[in-house]
Parts: sequence; structure tokens; C-alpha cells
Amino acid sequence: MNETESFGIAIIGLTGRFPGAANIEAFWQLLKNGQEAVTTFTNEELFAAGVDPDLFNHPNYVKAGTVISDVDKFDAGFFEMSSRDAEIADPQQRLLMESAWLALEQAGYPPATTEGRIGLYAGVGENHYLRHYLEPHRTELAATVGEYRLSILNDKDFLATHIAYKLNLTGPAVTVQTACSTSLVAVHIACQSLLNFECDMALAGGVSIFLPQHQGYLYQDGMILSPDGHCRAFDAQAQGTVFGSGVGVVLLKRLDEALRDGDTIHGVILGSAINNDGADKIGYTAPSVRGQTDVILEAQGAADIHPDEISYVEAHGTGTPLGDPIEIQALTQAFQVNTQRTGYCAIGSVKTNMGHADAAAGIAGLIKTVLALKHGQIPPSLHFHQPNPQIDFANSPFFVNQQLQDWQVAENTRRCAGVSSFGIGGTNAHVIMAEAPTIEPSSSSRPVQLMTVSAKTATALDPATENLAHWLQQHPDSSLADVAYTLNRGRQPFAYRRTFVCKNSTEAVKRLTQPDLPYHHLTTETDPEIVFLFPGQGSQYLNMTGGLYQTEPVFQEALDHCSTLLQPHLGQDIRHLLYSDDKQDEQHGVQLKQTGLTQPILFAVEYALATLWMAWGIQPKAMLGHSIGEYVAACLAGVFSLEDGLTLIAARGKLIQSLPSGAMLGVKLSEEALQDWLTPDLSLAVVNGVERCVVSGSHEAITTLQQKLELQGIDCRNLETSHGFHSHLMEPILAPFAQQIQQIPLHPPTIPYLSNVTGTWIAPEQATNPDYWVRHLRQTVRFRDNLQALFQQETNIVLEVGPGQTLFTLTQQHPDKPCQLTPLYSLPRRRVTENHAEIQQILSTLGQLWTRGVAVNWEEFYGDEKGHRLPLPTYPFERQKYWIKSTQSITQKLPETVNHSVVKPTGSQIKTISLTDTQPRLSSLEQEIAEIWSQYLGIAEIATDTDFFEVGGDSLLATQLVAGLRTQFQVDLDAHSLLKAPTVAQLATLISNHKTQPENLPSLPDLVVEIQEGNPKQKPLILMHPVGGHVYFYRELVRHLDSELPVYGIRAQGVEGEAEPLRNLTEMAQVYTAALQVVQPHGPYYLGGASFGGTLAFAMAQQLIYQGETVDFLALIDTPSPGNMPTDLDETGDILFYLLTVGNRVEIDHQIFQAWDEQQQLDFYLKHIVETRMTPEELQTMLKLFKANLRAMRNYEPPSYPGKLHFFLAKERDKYNAQTPANGWINLAEQGIEIYGIPGNHITMNQEPHVQQLATYLQQCLR
Repeated sequence: MNETESFGIAIIGLTGRFPGAANIEAFWQLLKNGQEAVTTFTNEELFAAGVDPDLFNHPNYVKAGTVISDVDKFDAGFFEMSSRDAEIADPQQRLLMESAWLALEQAGYPPATTEGRIGLYAGVGENHYLRHYLEPHRTELAATVGEYRLSILNDKDFLATHIAYKLNLTGPAVTVQTACSTSLVAVHIACQSLLNFECDMALAGGVSIFLPQHQGYLYQDGMILSPDGHCRAFDAQAQGTVFGSGVGVVLLKRLDEALRDGDTIHGVILGSAINNDGADKIGYTAPSVRGQTDVILEAQGAADIHPDEISYVEAHGTGTPLGDPIEIQALTQAFQVNTQRTGYCAIGSVKTNMGHADAAAGIAGLIKTVLALKHGQIPPSLHFHQPNPQIDFANSPFFVNQQLQDWQVAENTRRCAGVSSFGIGGTNAHVIMAEAPTIEPSSSSRPVQLMTVSAKTATALDPATENLAHWLQQHPDSSLADVAYTLNRGRQPFAYRRTFVCKNSTEAVKRLTQPDLPYHHLTTETDPEIVFLFPGQGSQYLNMTGGLYQTEPVFQEALDHCSTLLQPHLGQDIRHLLYSDDKQDEQHGVQLKQTGLTQPILFAVEYALATLWMAWGIQPKAMLGHSIGEYVAACLAGVFSLEDGLTLIAARGKLIQSLPSGAMLGVKLSEEALQDWLTPDLSLAVVNGVERCVVSGSHEAITTLQQKLELQGIDCRNLETSHGFHSHLMEPILAPFAQQIQQIPLHPPTIPYLSNVTGTWIAPEQATNPDYWVRHLRQTVRFRDNLQALFQQETNIVLEVGPGQTLFTLTQQHPDKPCQLTPLYSLPRRRVTENHAEIQQILSTLGQLWTRGVAVNWEEFYGDEKGHRLPLPTYPFERQKYWIKSTQSITQKLPETVNHSVVKPTGSQIKTISLTDTQPRLSSLEQEIAEIWSQYLGIAEIATDTDFFEVGGDSLLATQLVAGLRTQFQVDLDAHSLLKAPTVAQLATLISNHKTQPENLPSLPDLVVEIQEGNPKQKPLILMHPVGGHVYFYRELVRHLDSELPVYGIRAQGVEGEAEPLRNLTEMAQVYTAALQVVQPHGPYYLGGASFGGTLAFAMAQQLIYQGETVDFLALIDTPSPGNMPTDLDETGDILFYLLTVGNRVEIDHQIFQAWDEQQQLDFYLKHIVETRMTPEELQTMLKLFKANLRAMRNYEPPSYPGKLHFFLAKERDKYNAQTPANGWINLAEQGIEIYGIPGNHITMNQEPHVQQLATYLQQCLR
């Protein structure tokens, strides 16, 4: 790299959406194939877009324009924008926001995980959305969202800063506006910002969307637009251009740093310049030869490049009779300052492909040139046949490139190009570019790779996974190590996560494409608490960690250090013993069983393994060791230094080795039951579990005990061990061991860990007392108690750090293990050391930690390894339509063949209903119903079979809609009518039957709701209402149950304010049971309910059993149990704050909200859930019921249940709901409890897609 190139700017990310090209790959195909992305519209399309027929039938009306697909769609959830904000935001701002994110992600630098400052320089075209779509509704919008919010989301001034806020960019954020040259000027300023070290990376680009899209224009002679919809740059027939649209963004970085960091470099900016024409031209809008000449020369000077090196120029090229000759004249004058060569430099204009994209025109030309440099081909410039007679190409360096050609350059010569963009008003920009330099190959890597994929939603995770698989299939020769490096270091981790380990791309594709690939969903941003578990003697085996020693430098360094420290004590190098070759296996296997060697080797291995985990960012909040494992925990906690710890453990091993051998027997009895079997020559050595104990003694004593136990049919087995540890057999060495430890400085622990001696947390005075360590050598290892104490803490993950899975298994089998606790292990379950089994297992565990929210230190994980960031597939946005329809309609011009009806919305609704001619006409009754739907939902199109719940309806809107229907039609509809009649047509039938055949309607008690009719020969499933009182909640669940299964719901008394809520569970059970028995007088009964509904079902089951009835099935869906209740929500303010922040994601400071009086809180709530149209009276009714049900649940003391419980547990826990909701039910279920884990949290487990799993399990249980 020469001195000038050291100031080069690398383009490390680029993205764009242009007419006919939804991404950069499609854009290149369009360019190289010489395709024109200008669309010719039919009269029908123009009419549908709102163009007056008088206009489009005018002889000068050009029925041509460009279209970018899906500009009305946006992933509001990804950018944490409300639906209303997304709907009123300038679509140009939305597109640029998405493109900025994609450019960062494509380069491998998502802002949340990128150190350094990222700047943003961008501009935007005229806001046609504001003019055509928002202004007609200005009054309504100002009243509902406010003028200030409208301004922020639509004004150019806020473009860069709002995107910087949403993406958390901390470098300069500057909106650039220079008309047509905006985006190339933005690139220049971004380069200068980088060269001045104002930021570490910079986004630059622009966006312009011409709206409405499906329309042409009125040609006017002498203006910029062409008479036929084609742009013929430099051609004799050129008469202008066509309106274009587009968005493009590049990510820039200083070249030397991009090379250092292994970035993908798409091209290099060698230099750039901007200036203004001033008054040296015939008019303000006219171009200037001198201005353009000067800016090109200045850019060449900044790049320190000779014009002979430039073999392509992407021109401004608007195809106007005035502009084209001036541009070629200016280019010729600039080049001929230093060269007299002619006809050697190709020239072209992207405007011939896609028209003039205004503020995005410059970035479109730049991206085209980057792609040409990258692919080594120059795309054709379209519609050129004869040169403009005012252009003297013959005496210029230039020729128009008319067909795709390979970009030929001399050997050892780089491809270089210039890009021009000139703005109306005179601000000119020119950029000099070169192809990317050759980069150094990646360094060697691990033999297997950890792959991670994540998304913000479960529905986005699958396409993200599929896109990665497709990319790997399309790039089979790509480095899998670089792919993994990019995924791990170059992607922002989101809540829905997948991970796996593979050795090559073929295996990766196979894993990515397997059906039902598991994933994990994080429900909190709090870092999980991890506890390290260190196993004791007996878990060791020959060649353990040999694979890690070969591949992990951190592990190797730590073990080497331990080996060096141990050599004076052991007289040999533990590495020679541990990592044996085949010839020495038998001899070294025998030595490894000698306690004098086993204990220090095990200590060293576990210490080195813990060092590796901590280097990777896996930091323990606490630790628990088993026997000698406690020494490793104490060392890491700082009780003694590594050197002293190894000295101590070596002395301990030698002293034990000096004793006569002994034996140990594992016995399947509880500690209490085992006491009767112990004799003076036997000691209780270990209590591992409820019925998992170990006895130590002499060989004779253990043999006698084993024979006695086997005669009684009690399971027991001999353990492979050299001595009877933790027993009276250790007493001869206690005094010499005490002398040894008294010589070692002991310090209070800095990390909490558990004591094997006491069974609870170590106290500083114990850890620093030599007598404690003497007792530890002799006394029982109380591991079961250790786990019990550990479970009292809010621990998320326990990780076994050592060989084997003994402690993992003991944790899994402990009856009190919290459901949210995840045990993991470090090394393979079987003692496998070949075929990279160890590195595969530890990476798999690291992946599991990552999926559970542990922040991995990827920088340390890769260490000195040099990887490359690859342009892997970017985030699969889940775009939805956010668009306000223009009321500038042409209803009076519609043909008579179209059935067009408009329902006038009320309140803040500003949408219209249109019934197209492809839909059946509505009856008068259906039309009335449709009008009421519009008032509540504001949907754009209604068909007779449109499902209320699939277009945004929820339980609250459903009850309000039913209330509106009652008033409108004077019929007594049940509040849950929409469960059976969710469409306009079905509602019309139901209302008609109420009016004409009321006697034929099915009669049910007021509190009973039929959710699914099913087969009347089958016994029904009865679902009890959750805390809100309605049973609409179960609609999605029932959709996935067997259609033959009848399902009824019991709604709450008082849910509509028709009566006072019931106050306690006993009263509720009596009232609801009576209502149920009208429908089903006798059992067997199948009952269930979600959350509070489960408690109700439990109470009703007790009531029915008391009556002598049979309850064959009782389902509790994440129902909190006694002692495991959700967060207290007794006060109005607490309930409203919960509903606002959790239910509606409204951002409000808790202290501010609680400082308001109750009326202010109520008013705030109603204002911020305006879309539900809830009245103050309805809100008070809801709050009254909410409070009554919560208090009833808290005050209920459930008796034991004589049957079996089926508990459906949400796998994801949050701070509001109980962490272990099933625990309190376990002891109450006399016939046991079956627990089924369901993806999702307390709420989302009942919603798509997780509810499908819930329904599957529920159906299986019912069968």
C-alpha cells in the first residue's frame, strides 16, 4: 500500500433497493443484463392509482414510471416503532433506516456489539407521502399523534438523527441536502469525517421515492423529463429522463483498518471532492462546465491519480440535450489537463436503467461502479445509438459502453473509475474509486465450528436459518471458519436463538435444513447467573482434555503452568502421563488411578478448564465442588493462590496414597435409612442425593455390607477407587495434613462457593481456618445439601467444569431442582477423546450458554485467530403494511361496473373500506355490520369471510363490537358471540336468527360459552376464564385441538359489569359448577384453565369430587401455586402500569406514573390505548374484576387433590410471573403431576406459534 492509498476509504458494506431490484444482487443482474426498470402503466393501473382519465388520456401524458416493490411495508417491531408511528412516518425514512441496518449487518458491524463511533451522512428526496397521504388528514393526525411527532417522522431535518437514535449510532449524524447530488455529497463528507477521525466507520447514502408510484407524468418541452419514458444518455435522440426511485447506503472505513480487521472490501475510494458552480452559468438550474471540470480535477488530485489510470466513468448522464454535452465537455477538459489519449475510457449512466432517483441518484451510480469493479465487468449504458451532435467523443478520452464487456486492464494495473453526481443549484460531487486490494487469507482455525443464528421473533428465525443454508449452498468453497466468525462476531444476538456445531459446510447445511430445528427464546435481558460445578476423584480418564490441549491456547497455557508448578512435588510432568500415546496407555492408565497423581492432575485439568471458560466470558456467580473439586473452587475464589493450591493438593494426594487401600460402596438408600447399616468400621462418605449415598471402609467391611444389602434386595455397587475417602480411614494423616496447610496463607473468598462439610455456603472464617480443610478431608461430602442450598438462590445455569457428567446428573435428578435451572457439562458424556469430540462438546455447551443469554467474549474466543467478516445474508425483516390511504379519491369518475362503497370512519380512524369487484356484494345487513367493523378496526378491505381476529381484533374489541351490534340491531347477543361467528357473513346469520328465529337458538347458562361445537357424543373440555374474565383467550388454543372435541368456556360473573364480581374461589367454584352442570350434569369431567383459570379449575374439581363426581383430567396452564404467586398487583396504579408497559409496550417512567393520582393514571391509560376505544366505565369494570380475581387467587388455600395433575409450564420466565409455578402443586397431587414444557412465556405460550405445541400435548393427554 503506497502513501496515498493509506488514506483510502474502504467500502465494507453496501445495500440498496431500486426499481426492478429488491437487493444488490438483483441490481447487478439488472445492470449486467442491460435491463430497463421503467414500467409502462395501463389505463387501469393509472386509474387505480387515482389518476384522472382526463389527464392520462392527454396526448402529452407519458404512462411510464418506476416502481419499488413493498414501499408501503416496514418491520416496525424490529425498530421498536409503534404501528401508528410506522404508519405516519415518511416511507423514505423507513427505507433508509432498514438499509442502514442492513449495510452494517452485511459488513459484520451491528451497532450494539461494535466498538467505536459510527457516523451517518444521508439525504432524502421530497416527501410525497406527506403531501399526498398525510396532509388530507392533518387535522385528525394532529389531534391523535401531535404535530411534533408528525414533524419528527417526516421532516428532512430529523432524518439522520432519528435513524442514529434508532440504531444507537454515536458518531456524527448529519442530514445532507444538495438536490440530485445529495447522496454522493454524503459519501464525500463521510470520507472526510473518517480521514479526520471524527468516527471509526460511516454510513453514507440517500433515498428518494416518487409517490404515488403507479403514475406517469405530463411531458413539457424543454424540461428534464423525456417524452417517451426512456433515458437516452449521450444519444442524439436524448430528450430527458424519467422519475426514478431508490435507496442506497454504503458503509465506509479507513482502508488500513479494514485490511487489519479482515473486512470484506467491495471497493476503495481513493479521493473525492465537492464544489458549487456559483453564478458561472446561464441560470440557477443549469449546469456549469467550469464547476464540473474543477470538481473532477480536485477529486483526481485528492486521489493522486493520473487520468490514464481511470478506465470507466459513471456519469451523471441525465439524457438532456443541454446537460449531456456540458458533462462530456467538462470531463474532457479535466482529463486533458494530464492526458491527450482518446477513446480509452468507457462511460455510462445508471439513469438509462432506472431513471433519475433524485437524492439517491449519486449512490445508485456509486453502487453500480462498485459492483462493476468487484465483478470485473462494465455493464451497458442503454439506448445509445448515435452520439449527441453537440458531443465530440472522437476527440475525447471517452466512449459510451453499449454492451456488457470484461473490464480489461494491463497486467499489474488496478481497475479505477470515476463517479459524478451534479445537483440542481450547482453542488457537484466526484469520487475516484479502485477495485479492492487482495486480502491475506484467514489463519488456521478449530477443526469444528460453532454456528449461531438469532432473530427478534420466532417467525423471523426460520427464514434467517433458511437464508444461511441457501448462502452456504451457493458458496460451497467459502471458509466455514469465516462464516462462523462472521455469525459470532458480526451479528447482533436477538431473543430467539439457535446454535449448533459442525465440521464443514455440507454438515452445516444439513443441520440448518433439518425440520423442527430447536431454538431458545430469551425473555429477559438480565445476564443469567452461572454456577461452576467441579467434580471429584473418580471422574478422571486417560487423555481427558487432550483435544482441548491441542486446539485451545488458553487451556494449554494454564495446564502448562500447572504442570510446571507441580513438577517439583510429583517428580514428573503430568502432561506426559495425561496425554499418553498408545504404547504407554496401559502403564499410564494404572498411574492415573494412583491418588497421589490423580488429585493434582484433576485439580490442574479443572483449573485450566475454568480458566478457558472465564476467558470466553463465562464468569461464575458462585461455585460448588465435590470433594477435591472444592479446592479448585477455593483457588478460583482467592482463598489460596494457584501455586499454594497445587502444593496443598499434591501433599494431600501423597498423604492419602501412603495409607492402606480401602473401598467405597454406592448404596441406593437415604442418609437416614443407611444409618442402621453402618458399623464402627464403616463411614458415611458422601450424600449425593435423596437415595444416593456412598459408604467408605476397609475391603472386608465393604464386602460384608454389600452382601447384606444384596440379600435385602437393596441396590448397591462397588466404586472404582484406591482408598476409602472421607472416612475414619483418613484419620492417620489428619495431623500431618494440618501441618501442611498451616504453612499456606488463606484469604476470605471473593466468589461465593458451597462447603461440602456444612452443606451450605462457606463462611470466610471457615475458608481461612486450617481446621476446616482438615475436617474436609475426613467428614462426609454433603453434596445433596449443597444442591438444596444452591436451589434457594436465583441460579439459571450450573456448568460442570471437569471430566464426566456426574454432577450434571446429580443436579438433574434432584427432586427440588427449579424448572428454570439448566444443568450443562463441558466434556463428552462418554469418555471419548478422538474425532475432536471434546472441542465439539465444549463448543456445543458454549452455544447452549449463548442461547440462554450468556454474553460470550468472542474476541477472546478467537484470540490470535485472524478471521474474515463475510457478507452473509442479513436480517429477514418481517414487513407489514403501514400506509394511510389518500382521500384524494376519484369516486365520481368510477365506472359503473365497480361496486365501491365508502364507510365514513369515526374518531381518529382515517382509513376507508373498499369492496372490490372481485368480492361478492354485501347484503344490507352485512353492509351495516361492515360499517361497525370499520369504526372499531379501521380495516381497509372487508370481505364477507374476513375473520375478525385475523385483522387485529382482540377480546376487548370483540366485547365492544358486540355491544355496538346489540345497540344497532336491538338483539341480545352474548359477549362471546364472535367466537362462533367471527366473520361478517356469520354475524349477519346470527343476528338474523336472533330476530326471526329466537326460539331455535341454543340455550346456555349465562356464564357458559360454547367455543367449539364438536361431536356431542364426546365429553367436552371445560376451560375456565383467566384473570381478565373473558374466554376469548382460548380461541387460538382451540383452533389447534381436534375439531371433534366439544369445548366450553366459563366466563367470569361481572365481566360486562352486569353483576358484582365473585370474591373468593369457594364461591366461584360453587357458582361455576352449577352453571357447568346445566350443560354437563355428570362426569367424567375434563377441566382446565390458564393462569388464574387453572386455580378455578382446581377448585371446581374439588367441588365436583365432593359431590361424588369423577374428574378424569385436570390441566393447569402455567398456573401459579401457593407460595409461587406472581408479582403483587393490588393497587390500581400497579395494574395499569403492568398493562401499559407489558401489555401495550408504552414507555413511561414508573416513579412518575406512581406519583400521579388515580384519575391521572386512568386518563393516561385511556389516552394511550386509544385504539381499543375503551370507555372509563369499561376500564373500571375491568379493574374491579382484575383485583377481585387476583385477591381470590392469593387468598385461596388449596387442599390436597386425590387425582393426577397435568401442568403445562411456560419455558420462558419473566420478572412478573412466578419462577417455579409448579412447585406448590407437586405435594398436593396425590397421584402425581406430569409437567410439560411449552415454548414461550406466561402469555405467549397461548399464542402462535407456541400454542400449537400446547394443543398437541393437551390433545395427547386427553386421549
